[in-house]
Amino acid sequence: MSIREIRILGDPVLRTEAEPVEGFDDVLRELVEDMFETMYHAEGIGLAAPQIGISRRVMVVDVRDPEEQGGAGQIALVNPEVVEASADTERSSEGCLSIPGLEEVVERPFAVTVQGLDPDGKPVRIEAGGLLARALQHEIDHLDGVLFLDRISPLKRKLLMKKWRKSREKAEAG
Repeated sequence: MSIREIRILGDPVLRTEAEPVEGFDDVLRELVEDMFETMYHAEGIGLAAPQIGISRRVMVVDVRDPEEQGGAGQIALVNPEVVEASADTERSSEGCLSIPGLEEVVERPFAVTVQGLDPDGKPVRIEAGGLLARALQHEIDHLDGVLFLDRISPLKRKLLMKKWRKSREKAEAG
């Protein structure tokens, strides 16, 4: 297992729709292990393969609340898709490992049903609400080349991008 480099806003892989996974093998399982290790090292609750430069439909999530996940703990999904979403929505703050230092309130469906495969190719169906539903939607967005910035108003996005540029210039200067 190894910690991979997290790609940062501006990297084209973050804006590219990821390719479906067709082979379920040790390489895929090693990728999933590396993704969990990278996510935990960065203190995140979710990570999508494009965030480490791999344009494949693979994501991992661990909201660290077994009660909320029905005791599921770590979740690794391959080729996931949202198949149902509640009409009820929730507004909550989101951040992103690929956009460090920025957070904003994003409105998303409160509950979703997600289908995909596990790293061995077995079907998985997850019915989730709250933080887990939000994390699943956020990571699936990454697989579609969508960032949480795309889900906020143009004015808020412009203000956040200005803040982002300033923080990057400051980081590069010293």
